[in-house]
Amino acid sequence: MSLMGGLYVGLSGLQMGQNALNTTAHNMANVDTTGYTRQQVQQGTRIYNTISTSASAVAYQQIGLGVNYSQVKQVRDVFLDRAYRRESGRSGFYDTFAAAVEEVEDIFQELQGASFAKTIENLWDSVEELAKDPANSVNQSVFVQRCNEFLTRSQAVYQGLSEYQDNLNNKIIRQVDTINAYGKRIAELNLEIQKIESGQVEKANDLRDERNQLIDELSTMAYIDCKTDASGNILIQLEGKDFVRSESANEIGLDYDENGFATPYWTQLAKTKMVNGVKTVTSIEGAEVFNMNRVISSSANTDIGSLKAMMYARGDHRATFRDMDNAGTYNRSISQSVIMNVQAEFDNLVHLITTGINDIFKTAAENASKDNPDSDYMRDPDTKEPYTIFNVRSEVYGTDKDFTTQNIIINGVIKQAPTLLGFKKDDGKVDQETADALKDLFMNEEYNVNPNIKTKTNFIHYYDDMVSLVANDGYVLRGISENQQITVDKVAAAREQILGVSSDEEMSNMVMFQNAYNAASRYINTVSEMLEHLISALGR
Repeated sequence: MSLMGGLYVGLSGLQMGQNALNTTAHNMANVDTTGYTRQQVQQGTRIYNTISTSASAVAYQQIGLGVNYSQVKQVRDVFLDRAYRRESGRSGFYDTFAAAVEEVEDIFQELQGASFAKTIENLWDSVEELAKDPANSVNQSVFVQRCNEFLTRSQAVYQGLSEYQDNLNNKIIRQVDTINAYGKRIAELNLEIQKIESGQVEKANDLRDERNQLIDELSTMAYIDCKTDASGNILIQLEGKDFVRSESANEIGLDYDENGFATPYWTQLAKTKMVNGVKTVTSIEGAEVFNMNRVISSSANTDIGSLKAMMYARGDHRATFRDMDNAGTYNRSISQSVIMNVQAEFDNLVHLITTGINDIFKTAAENASKDNPDSDYMRDPDTKEPYTIFNVRSEVYGTDKDFTTQNIIINGVIKQAPTLLGFKKDDGKVDQETADALKDLFMNEEYNVNPNIKTKTNFIHYYDDMVSLVANDGYVLRGISENQQITVDKVAAAREQILGVSSDEEMSNMVMFQNAYNAASRYINTVSEMLEHLISALGR
């Protein structure tokens, strides 16, 4: 090899050392950057010049042309990436569910439900006092006052549950928008990366980092499956359907029902028709992103993604006592929703208490009429209708089926004049039977908190039992959430050991590449001095 050629060998070493130092500096600068993947320099040899191919020689006589800066690659483990995304998605699911239970507990005023429990206790105390002396006007007034307090507080609690439903609905809408934005950006990054890397000269590592970070965040929202095609594009399936293709992303739309609840669906799968030149969705049947009838199970991977958890927690309507009439319907549509389950159980309690109290006064009026058809006992003298403590908003006297928490009002006439109840029969005797019936109403153990709970309870303990079920669910979900977070942390730590930047390791690399650069520099100086010496010597 000529001495002049030796300069180029040294030059390749300088270039290699400089590029390696730049890569190391880039790693050091991003040691705390979220989503950054450590970049690693790969070195290779340039092609060799073959001088002799003699068969008698042990090997060909070749001269090397220096070192080659092959590429800067990202250091990642596809298996750890897959595990991290799967477990972080599962963590997002249970974190969201646990947060929903905590919100319900807050609505009921702490874990023991102290505030509303006190309301029921006050109502029960007023019934007990009324049973001691039914004809006492003070006891009658306190009873009606407690009924009004019970109704007011019940409606506030139910309204709080409904508002939280609306809050979850808004979060669902925002998260769908985020998912669509991520999908669009990932498709754009596929194109940008392909343009840069198509020349096979450089790697778009920073763009790859951005794409991987978006995929990591996307995995917490829904169940995804990622594949890489021959061109290096990331292809993503979300909940089993194509989401991100090589150059584009399918959009998730939102269908709104009469309550304003949004249901995510795949726009490319929905049934449409042209209306006045505009494509209009006619049905999303079969195009829904989530199958909400599937049982939540880790083995089936149906417990992945915060978006699905919010869908389950919110439910699809405002639940009432009617949703508990059929055990099959309850288990299929209500039991898996945190909010709807509590709404149905709570509304059932309010419905049973209000209709039970009304029925007792109606029975008292009807019994009096049997003995005296002209009796006004427990009746409005103008309408001749039995007095009721509770009415429905839509009409003066509603039927039992109308008595849902948000549709009940206190009887204004009785509220203004509680003594109209009297509790004195036409013969002047105190109506102790009606007062005792009110007491028995609260003490009789003949109610189920929900169709899956077979143990009977009474009104005094119904609410405590209901809150205990919420507390138990919260305890279990928080335990699962904490354990799942431990799993995520372990996988993240293992992944970070591979893709994370270690400042100590990079400092040692920097010293190594600096020494390599200095060695190449000294090599060039030595060759240069030799050339200068030869030229000077030959020039004489």
